[in-house]
Amino acid sequence: MSSISQNNSNEVALLDCVQKFFIKHHVGRLLKQCNGTKEKGVSAVSLLKYKMGNIFTGRSMYMQQKTGSFKEAFSKNTFYRFLNSTKTNWLRFTSLLAADIVKNDLKHLTDDSRKNVFIIDDSLFHRTSCKKTELGSKVFDHTGMNYKKGFRMLTVSWSDGNTLIPVNSCLLASSKESNIIGPVKAFDKRTLAGKRRKLAQTKAPEAMLTLLDTAVSAGLSAEYMLFDSWFSNPAQITALKSRGMDVIAMIKKSSRIKYTYGEDQLNIKEIYSRNKKRRGRSRYLLSVDVMVGKENPIPAKIVCVRNKANRKDWLAFICTDTSLSEEEIIRIYGKRWKIEVFFKTCKSMLNLIGECHSLSYDALTAHVAIVFTRYMLLAMEQRQNEDQRTLGELFFFLVDEMADITFYRSLSILMDAFMASLQELLKLSDEQFARFTADFESRLPEYLRNALHPLATVA
Repeated sequence: MSSISQNNSNEVALLDCVQKFFIKHHVGRLLKQCNGTKEKGVSAVSLLKYKMGNIFTGRSMYMQQKTGSFKEAFSKNTFYRFLNSTKTNWLRFTSLLAADIVKNDLKHLTDDSRKNVFIIDDSLFHRTSCKKTELGSKVFDHTGMNYKKGFRMLTVSWSDGNTLIPVNSCLLASSKESNIIGPVKAFDKRTLAGKRRKLAQTKAPEAMLTLLDTAVSAGLSAEYMLFDSWFSNPAQITALKSRGMDVIAMIKKSSRIKYTYGEDQLNIKEIYSRNKKRRGRSRYLLSVDVMVGKENPIPAKIVCVRNKANRKDWLAFICTDTSLSEEEIIRIYGKRWKIEVFFKTCKSMLNLIGECHSLSYDALTAHVAIVFTRYMLLAMEQRQNEDQRTLGELFFFLVDEMADITFYRSLSILMDAFMASLQELLKLSDEQFARFTADFESRLPEYLRNALHPLATVA
């Protein structure tokens, strides 16, 4: 009986946390602004609140009804009608909620000099079967380098270096009709349902700009846009710069993408081979200024660094803010890793893939938005537990700002990964590994040794 009581108390605490989150950020009002209103007797916000807390109780609606623990005042048909609604603008809802959290909870926790960023990336939204799933497609999986069934979940997020807030997303189907497996329903293109499906069938670079425009219109802003090599083509970079946003991205090593270097049009491999690299223990190998774009070229800086996973290989980054130092470009780009953690959390803990089996594209869009809202709740709970200034104004001026990710922290992460891979591949004994580590660190300059062992330095 004690364990049941403990579980019930935990469930009450979780639901109370959801209730406080809804009140603090006016979730009901935001949902109403996005056409999330009731069709019959049950309010839309109560259905959203149930869906939000359902994952934390560990029981689906089906199992709650089977075991008799379902105590809500609505039927499953009402709940599914809420998810299948074609009029609720979930893209706008998550953007407004993210803007409210950033403005009222996060902005005052950091200094004005902190460089906030937008991060854009996509992840596979896998479906085992797509024959009856609306717009279900064969999409390319960047991880496995093959085609899989489902969607590409293109996501825009905001981060201050400590906390990542998902802003909005789009489940992208294939832009080729031959790759679409599921049915395609026809809607008036002037309606929200028609616009949602049109966005789903646009190419990722165009959809990315639409998601970003929605985020900015909701009130969000950032100094830099971060993304990996899949999105870093010159047209994309110049389009973002024209919107007043600087880009830091990894460059794709393609012979077809040219940059203006001096008076020549060269690809990144040619630029790298033409220049002398920095030797020894330099933090980067090469830094050059180029012009990006054909019609309206813009200045940019390319920084090449050694690939820690393969010492014979190298990576290249491009930044449209030429005033930034090479070390600062590398440091800021390190913030992009948080979106990978976000995808892993949503899939492993928040049941992004396995919870919703609906065949409707509207319901899948609603499900993704609700999972994003769950993550926002968890992110704010984590920030409140780590940053004492959220406990009240009493500590506001007494506690230092949470440290932004530093170059030394990035170095420590890379070194830990390198050492772990080395021990795994070479099968070194503990004694051999300790000797190798000591010898390796003894060859480093003093400031790098201090960065790897900050506690020893303080002592």
